[in-house]
Amino acid sequence: MSDQINKEYLAKRQLKRGSAGWILLAGLGVSYVISGDFAGWNFGIAEAGWGGFAIAAALMAVMYFTLVLSLAEMSAAIPAAGGGYSFARQAMGPTGGYLTGLAVLIEYALAPAAIVIFIGSAVEALLGFNGPWVYAAFYLVFIGIHLAGAGEALKVMMVISGLAVIAILATAVALIGDFDTSRLFDVAVTDAAGASEFMPMGWYGVWAALPFGMWLFLAVEGVPLAAEEAKDPAKDVPKGIIGAMIFLLFTALLVVFLLAGAAGADAMGKSAVPLVDALNFAGHSSLATAVNVLGLAGLIASFFSIIYGYSRLVFALSRAGYIPQSLSVTDKRKVPARALIVPGILGFLASLTGEGDLMLAMAVVGATVSYALMALSHILLRIKQPNMERPYKTPGGIFTSSIAFILSLLALTGVYAYDPRAFFYTLVLFAIGAAYYFLYSKNRLVAKTPEEEFDMLAAAEADLAATA
Repeated sequence: MSDQINKEYLAKRQLKRGSAGWILLAGLGVSYVISGDFAGWNFGIAEAGWGGFAIAAALMAVMYFTLVLSLAEMSAAIPAAGGGYSFARQAMGPTGGYLTGLAVLIEYALAPAAIVIFIGSAVEALLGFNGPWVYAAFYLVFIGIHLAGAGEALKVMMVISGLAVIAILATAVALIGDFDTSRLFDVAVTDAAGASEFMPMGWYGVWAALPFGMWLFLAVEGVPLAAEEAKDPAKDVPKGIIGAMIFLLFTALLVVFLLAGAAGADAMGKSAVPLVDALNFAGHSSLATAVNVLGLAGLIASFFSIIYGYSRLVFALSRAGYIPQSLSVTDKRKVPARALIVPGILGFLASLTGEGDLMLAMAVVGATVSYALMALSHILLRIKQPNMERPYKTPGGIFTSSIAFILSLLALTGVYAYDPRAFFYTLVLFAIGAAYYFLYSKNRLVAKTPEEEFDMLAAAEADLAATA
């Protein structure tokens, strides 16, 4: 690619820098995940009992925390919009980068489709109607807000997430007086290997509950996708992602302990709306109604922010030439409009299947593969590029990222234990995506390393500044 083509190409593919400080980034991280506190995680109790699920959730908390510490280092050193894909490209070359990006893309493309189905169910419970028109309306409204600009979208997201957090905190305050330890262990003990009152489904139950433990933190790894729009990426992204993770650990502890302790583990394992059911059981019906409404805000927050995440990932993959380059063109507001709209259309079509649980399980497969590759990237970068400038360094270094790597592979097998169908369907998507790369886009890349792309971007920005 000639210098002139570089400038013309990249001038049309730039995000608005400086629109997000670390607090907005931490809010983005919470927003990605917050819907998981309202529903989904609790089905892990049905798989493993409360104690078994607590073990699974603790393992996944360790996985996410060690992964977040690893990502914090890489995001400060390589502040690119592609997040984990950019880190893997630096460590493992174009092929490793693409496969990591493909895994994240599967996660981020399927999760909004699943969440909008859950939003439709919540709307039906509140207003009495549901269906494709509801799904289409939410996609149109929230993609429209993103099209207004990154700063505006992130501020709207903060407000929605704040409402969801208020619902969780209010529920915790209301239920703390109703907590009874004995209710945590009211699930019938089976004859499974290792079964006990604490782990009524034994060790197999713990294994099958791992995907539900992930649901308490799934997608927090998306914070680095906003790196190119951060005010000071080297400081803001590590502070934002670590701050979000610490807060999410706090909310996870609240819901996992207090809901089952107030309403019983057996009831929570079967509940579609655990916060609402726990409040009703404890006699807080008025608050339950309010939390039911705010629960919709939690679903919307995750739906809204994951749309942001997939658009930045698609933008980054497209700008580098891995997927069609037209998807990374930005408009006058420096918003990647096509990267918002095209995956949104595909997500809407996927939502028409109504298979929300299947799509979430498939998203988890994509997530666990990407986590293993991201953790491996941290290990390889420490070994191969020890002198790379690292404004933030992961405590524990390679030992920390090795824990994330091992637990990611364990979590991947947990999806198979829960739903083999989701496991194999996702492998089919990987095969299709890999075929596209090896047969077509591999020889059409714009830049093979983040440094090469950064140098091209810097030149294009300097040229734009000179002509402004």
